[in-house]
Amino acid sequence: MPEGQTVSRETLMPSRDHMAAVTRVSVDDLARLPAQRLARLLLERAAEDPTLLGRLYETVEARPAPPVPAAPAIVGDGPAMRRIASLLARFGRTDEPVLITGESGTGKELLARAIHDGSARAQRPFVAVNCAAIPSGLVASELFGHEKGAFTGAAARNPGQIELANGGTLFLDEIGDMPIGLQGHLLRFLQEGQIRRLGARDTLTLDVRIVSATNVRLAQAIAEGRFREDLYYRLNVLTLPVPPLRDRTEDVAQLALHFLRIAAEDFNRPKEGFTAEAMAALLRHRWPGNVRELMSVVRRAVVVGDGPLIGTSALVGLEDDPAAPPDPAVAPKPGSEQERAALLGALERTDENITATAGALNVSRVTLYRMLRRHGIVLKRGLAAPPVGRGEAAVPG
Repeated sequence: MPEGQTVSRETLMPSRDHMAAVTRVSVDDLARLPAQRLARLLLERAAEDPTLLGRLYETVEARPAPPVPAAPAIVGDGPAMRRIASLLARFGRTDEPVLITGESGTGKELLARAIHDGSARAQRPFVAVNCAAIPSGLVASELFGHEKGAFTGAAARNPGQIELANGGTLFLDEIGDMPIGLQGHLLRFLQEGQIRRLGARDTLTLDVRIVSATNVRLAQAIAEGRFREDLYYRLNVLTLPVPPLRDRTEDVAQLALHFLRIAAEDFNRPKEGFTAEAMAALLRHRWPGNVRELMSVVRRAVVVGDGPLIGTSALVGLEDDPAAPPDPAVAPKPGSEQERAALLGALERTDENITATAGALNVSRVTLYRMLRRHGIVLKRGLAAPPVGRGEAAVPG
């Protein structure tokens, strides 16, 4: 209350008309208001009501400690996924925007949800919007909402996705496809935390964390004038790069078994695993569709495959694999520098996983051990003994 202003008892007493208006305000009406606005209104009223102020104090004091966010489940224990898991744990401790980069099918939305589930916002909404799937003329209404009569066909007020995510996380997939004209409005929200529905005069103050993802090079989009540079820097406070599946073949077997268990339960078709030949085919494939393609192949195999083990005949779609094993006529000569380079490259990509490396090179584990000894390569885990000498004469066969 301004200094020097006096209020009579009659002024403080609510009128009948005022009380009638209050009864028309429901809990749902109040729940749609931003939490900070409700808190300010409550504190203003409590400043004039000692009893209410005391109840607020008791409620705050009795509030239980927030639950410790659970660590998100990440399938894969290769070096790349270990780095991602470490970053997810750190990102859950802050509300800064996150930009997830990677090819289509690498699981960017799942990682965005993992960031949300591992944060203090886990019990609040997680809203996902694919910017590339919304017609350009509807993106503004979809994100920011609109008032009744804002445009032809707007028969009622409609909250936008940002408003629906209040208190939680908004995931903007394919952010690189957002129309350039709307990027300024998103930038304003990131800077000020306020939006204005289409056709509205008042602004809404919201509390939303933004996680975005893209499979395009935003630097190139900026150079071509399709993406605002200032918005890029505002979204790219924290970055989570996701490598394609072909660069982390050490995770293929674990992912395949994970999807197999889920599909077997979904389709009520008990499966125990994959034959050695089928697993080798999975490890050899380049997976242009990444994790999404692997999941589809495994689910299809569970449906069409017979017996407890998935064989190569059930792996529909891998027959004409562009990454099939090379013709032996042009394969690197045993003991050559080309063979050594291919071996070292496969070991690095698979983090020295023997099964994955053998599959990548299309050789058996026994042959892989011979190659290691042939080239004098000693693994970190000591699985290959140093050779007597270099070349084919060092190891028979």
